[in-house]
Amino acid sequence: MGMRGLGCWVSGCSLPVQASRLVELPFSSSSSFSSSEDDDGDEGSPAGAACRQLPSRPGAAGRCVKYLAFAWNLLFLLLGLLALAAGLGGLLAGGWPGGERGAAALALAGLGAGAVSLAGCLGALRASRGLLRCFAGAALALAGLAVLGGLLLYAARRRLRDALRDALLLCLLRYPREPDLRSLVDEVQRGLRCCGLGSYRDWESNPYFNCSAPGAEACSVPASCCLDPLRNGSVASTQCAAGVLRLGEAAAGSIVHLGGCVAQLGAWLRGQAGAIAAGAAVLVLVEAAGVLMALKMLRDMARE
Repeated sequence: MGMRGLGCWVSGCSLPVQASRLVELPFSSSSSFSSSEDDDGDEGSPAGAACRQLPSRPGAAGRCVKYLAFAWNLLFLLLGLLALAAGLGGLLAGGWPGGERGAAALALAGLGAGAVSLAGCLGALRASRGLLRCFAGAALALAGLAVLGGLLLYAARRRLRDALRDALLLCLLRYPREPDLRSLVDEVQRGLRCCGLGSYRDWESNPYFNCSAPGAEACSVPASCCLDPLRNGSVASTQCAAGVLRLGEAAAGSIVHLGGCVAQLGAWLRGQAGAIAAGAAVLVLVEAAGVLMALKMLRDMARE
């Protein structure tokens, strides 16, 4: 082999192979580098992990629902605390129209409504799924109980009327001895402009107003039965109905109300039936609105 062949073998023959290798090497290394860089940026790098873990911010509608839910629950929380305070005040001070049972029922209702509303407030403010679910479940349960109670009241309206008559009779018999019952009966008779259960003659069954009873109240009825308790004065007279049970119906009609409170109360309830049904429907709709807001927030959090 000559010198020219040797030079060709050293420079010319191996040059294309080396050049091709040099051309392929950067391409392959750069592609592998770029692929590893993309993989690291998508999976292993902190920036990629932060991008995957960053939750999407709620839109304007989601923020509006959040603040509305918080305000809604805050209002009912304040109402529940007010009812709780009124019930506890009635238990401590006495003199509640419904007695201790009525005050205790009001306090328990206020406590329950306050607890449910507090869960809704905190759930809406802190975007807590557990609290929102508790609130939604409790609100649905209360709405269901309200509807069920209304249906039961409508189905048992005759029994309730008889029970109300028995309760009024018990109040009439215990009228002078229990101050709570006395104030309740006086308020009913003044408000409904009635006297007794069926008529003013029902007060003869009371041992203090019976004509054979000793004392100044014999053959009388309570002053709350009078047409004009003030007797054209500024101070109510407790003896405005003295001796009414000795008079005839025409003469007694010029002094006291002759009609009983059972019929008047039944007429008043029938007149208020529409308002009561509308109030119950509004209450159910308000509770449904709170539940819908809670469910909307839960759905938004699930999407995020």
